[in-house]
Amino acid sequence: MARKGLPGLTAQIKDRLIQQALERRLRQAAQDSDLKPPTGAAMEAESTPEQHWRFDLHPGYQQLRIITEGAARLDIDSPFFMLHEGIAGACTRIGGREYVNFASYNYLGLSGHAEVCEAAKKAIDRFGTSVSASRLVAGERPVHRELEQAIAAAYGSQSAVTFVSGHATNVTTIGYLFGARDLIVHDELVHNSVLQGIGLAGARRLPFSHNDWAALDSLLAEQRPHFQRVLIVLEGIYSMDGDYPDLPRFIDIKRKYRAFLMIDEAHSFGVMGNNGLGIREHFGVDSCDVDIWMGTLSKALAGCGGYVAGESALVEHLRYLAPGFLYSVGMPPPVAAASLAALQCLQREPQRVRTLQARGQLFLALARAAGVDTGTSAGLAVIPAITGGSVRAARLAAALFARGINVQPIVYPAVPEKAARLRFFVSCEHSEEQIRETVSALAAELQRL
Repeated sequence: MARKGLPGLTAQIKDRLIQQALERRLRQAAQDSDLKPPTGAAMEAESTPEQHWRFDLHPGYQQLRIITEGAARLDIDSPFFMLHEGIAGACTRIGGREYVNFASYNYLGLSGHAEVCEAAKKAIDRFGTSVSASRLVAGERPVHRELEQAIAAAYGSQSAVTFVSGHATNVTTIGYLFGARDLIVHDELVHNSVLQGIGLAGARRLPFSHNDWAALDSLLAEQRPHFQRVLIVLEGIYSMDGDYPDLPRFIDIKRKYRAFLMIDEAHSFGVMGNNGLGIREHFGVDSCDVDIWMGTLSKALAGCGGYVAGESALVEHLRYLAPGFLYSVGMPPPVAAASLAALQCLQREPQRVRTLQARGQLFLALARAAGVDTGTSAGLAVIPAITGGSVRAARLAAALFARGINVQPIVYPAVPEKAARLRFFVSCEHSEEQIRETVSALAAELQRL
C-alpha cells in the first residue's frame, strides 16, 4: 500500500523519486566542496566565506545531513551505531531483545571466549591498562614480543611488528616506505587505509580492475620503467564482496617486474586455509613470496590493532622509523594478551575455522538457491546480498531487524548505487538452523520488497 504523499504514485516510485533527489543533492554538495577559496594578499578576514570557518557548513557534514534527512523522508531509521548490551558474537542483545547477529567480524567466536578474556585480565593485573608511551621510549612488555613472535611463526616469516590500529598500519607502512619517485598499483577495491597510505607517501597511484592479474601485467609492462620502487597491494578477502585474488598469478607478476607485493589479510587470516593461516596456506605459497604480510587483530584475533610480518630488514625498519609506530603509544598489554590467546586458541582448535567455512558455504548455497544476488562471494565469511538500490538495501535491513536479524546495509555513496547491498559476516558459532532461517527470511523480504 502506498504511503500518504504524492497522489497516484506507488511507494516504490516515490522512494525512487526521493532517492534521485538525494543523489542530485549529494553530487551538488561534492561539487561545492571543490570550489576554490578566494585568493589575494589583500583579502580581509571579513570576506572569508562562512563555509571556510564553520564546521556546520563543512561539505562532509552537509552531505551527512542530506543523507540523514533523506532517510527521514523515507521513514527509514538509522541502522548505525546500534547499542549492543553484551558480547556481540553470533547473537547479540540490542534494546533488550536478542538478535541473530551478522554485523560482527567475530569470525571465530573468540571475542568473549573465556580463555581470551582471562588472558586480558591477567595482563591488566600484571602490566596495567597502558604502556603509557611509545614502545621505543617506554619499553616493551613480554606479551608484546610473544605476540609478534607468534605472528611471525604463523606466517613462517623472519619477524613481525604490531601497531595500535589496523587502519594506521597500512597508512604508516605504505606512507613511510614509499615516496614520490615510486609507483603503487592496487586492486580497485582495496581498503581506504591503503589509499590513505598512498596519499601520505606521495607516490603515483594506479588502480587495476578487481582481481584482474592480466590487467596488472599490462599496466606494469608500460609503467614499470618510469619508477624506482613499485608496490602491488591486494587483499586476502575483500570485505565488500567476499572474494579473493588468484595469489600465485600475482606473485608471478611481482617477480616478473621486480616489484614489492603487499597482502592485506584483515579478513582472510583466521578464515582461509585448512588451519586458518590465511591466503598463504590456502594457496600453499611460501612466506617469502609476499614482501609485506599485513593483517588486523580486530577480526578473528579478538583484539584491536594491526601487524606487519616479513623479513627482518622490513620489520626493524618500521619499528625504528615508521611514524605510526615510533610516535604512537604502544599497544595496551591486555589487548596484546587477548590477541595472543586468540591466536593460540585458533592454532589449537582449527575446527573453528572449518566450521566457519562450512557455515559460510551453507549460507552461500542457500542464498543462491533462493535467487539472492551474492555477487562474486566465495562464501568463506563475507557474503553480500546485492539489492541494486540504496533505499531497497535500507528497507531490507530494517525488515530483517524487525524479524530479529541484525545485518548492516552498505549504501551509496559508500558503493555505487547499483551495487548497494547487505553484508552478512558469518561466524563459526552461527548454527545451521540460524543460517537457514536467516536466508529464508532474507528471500521472503526481498520478494516482498
